[in-house]
Amino acid sequence: MTMSTRSLLMVSALVAATSALAPAAWAGCGLNAGLLKKHASWTSDGQNTATLIPVNFGQSPIVGMWSVTLTAGGGTFDWGYQVWHDDGTEIMNSGSRAPATENFCMGVWAQTGPFSYKLNHFALSYDSTTGALNARVNIKENVVVDAKGGSFSGPFTADIYPVGAPPQHVAGQIIGQRVTVN
Repeated sequence: MTMSTRSLLMVSALVAATSALAPAAWAGCGLNAGLLKKHASWTSDGQNTATLIPVNFGQSPIVGMWSVTLTAGGGTFDWGYQVWHDDGTEIMNSGSRAPATENFCMGVWAQTGPFSYKLNHFALSYDSTTGALNARVNIKENVVVDAKGGSFSGPFTADIYPVGAPPQHVAGQIIGQRVTVN
């Protein structure tokens, strides 16, 4: 092996090793790019177009406050505001329920894919005049957050267990729009 071939192989090996051990790439812009550093990745729609998306290490895209509407059978089943917390819990203020009947409910969630989540949500319903429990409700959602993190949608089911009556099952769709500071 000649000296130039040996040198070329050593340089190639050094470049390969450096590339393999390099830290994550950062995308940033602005006057002080150091303050705006964010991990970046890309996704493709399969149509030869790719979009850069932020990779949010340590926090899921679902975390935050959402304005939601649940529809079933051609009408609104419920609407309100959901907050998905980074500890895997969720709480909802139901706009279609009077506070005296209990309009807050809560659940637990898990991430099932890069932008997909499942929620197991529980509600209690009370009679507004007597205060007696009149139903337990279990809502399950499977939602996907869009690549920009501004909306989500997916199917839901609600199993309603009225006190002293047969259970009811409802299936429909949920949509959510992120609520921001601005």
